[in-house]
This record gives sequence, C-alpha cells and structure tokens, in this order.
Amino acid sequence: MWKEENNQLKRSFEFANFIEAFGFMTKVAMLAEKMNHHPTWSNTYNKVDITLCTHDEGNTISDKDYKLASAIDGIYKGGNTLFKR
Repeated sequence: MWKEENNQLKRSFEFANFIEAFGFMTKVAMLAEKMNHHPTWSNTYNKVDITLCTHDEGNTISDKDYKLASAIDGIYKGGNTLFKR
C-alpha cells in the first residue's frame, strides 16, 4: 500500500530473493522511462523501496505519481502493464 508522506508517495516491496527484486526493478525502470517519470529507489537483497514525487511541479505528488504507482502495483501483482497507458 502506498503511503503519502512529506509530499511523496512511498512503498516497500518484498520478494523471495535478490533476482526477483532485480527483475522487478528492471520492469519498473523500462516503464518509468516510457512514462518519462523516474522513481527514487533503493534495493537491499529482496526489498525494494520506492519514493515518487514530481520534481518539476515543486517536489510534490502529482497525477504522474499516482499513474506510475498504479502501474508499479500492476507489475508487482504480475500484470503486464509495461506497454499500457
């Protein structure tokens, strides 16, 4: 579940291992590039922490962040949202 905190959307994702976490990050990276909206994130072993905010709108949450968050949720749930808009 995404949390709104300090003008950012934040969520942590957990996986069975590093390979699954890295695969998820790769899918999110391709999606973010397609949407031209890039997350701030970190990865430690099987955990990926993602923070979203729109820098060019004053470092606040925008519709871009909600759209990307929803698409990331789709990837996490196993849906192929990579090429859908």
